Amino acid sequence: MKVLVVDDTKNIRMLLTTCLELYGYEVVTAVDGLDALNAIQTSTPDLIFLDIKLPEISGTEVLRRIRSSGIITPVVIMTAFATVKNAIECTKLGAVAYLQKPFTADKVKTVINELINRTASVENSTEVNIKICKALIEDGELNESYILLKKQLAIDPTNGEVYFLIALLYDKKGNKEEAHRFYNIAKQFQY
Repeated sequence: MKVLVVDDTKNIRMLLTTCLELYGYEVVTAVDGLDALNAIQTSTPDLIFLDIKLPEISGTEVLRRIRSSGIITPVVIMTAFATVKNAIECTKLGAVAYLQKPFTADKVKTVINELINRTASVENSTEVNIKICKALIEDGELNESYILLKKQLAIDPTNGEVYFLIALLYDKKGNKEEAHRFYNIAKQFQY
């Protein structure tokens, strides 16, 4: 798993790099927003630790640009100056956690473990919900299945099987145009 650490403070980059490498992660670092955007373009990381206050381009703007380009990599925001406004803005842009500076190696480990547990929980709920939807479709409960699939899509928008099942529902309802559109989306997610 590749992690990008973006901070203009060398000590923070070194602390995070050391912690993450000890946990078996491959770490790439960036010293400012432009450096971060270049690193992301070169090779999309699996996780990003992003400082809010950066020279040139702020961390919030980096996050905004990442999301506007369609990259859904989880982002952990790091800040010494946590404000409610920043928290709300970054959460709306999809930040998954916050690290308040200064932080310890233990706090980094806690954040990583929380992310791993959250990911496992989403994967488990996705699997269960898909099984329920398939059973509902088999029983002819198309509307109930559709409602559950839409909720699942909000939780896990990169799951090709969810798009496939929505396409199947549209197909069964006779809406060939929407069915075709969702089948194509499912293919884009290698399903």
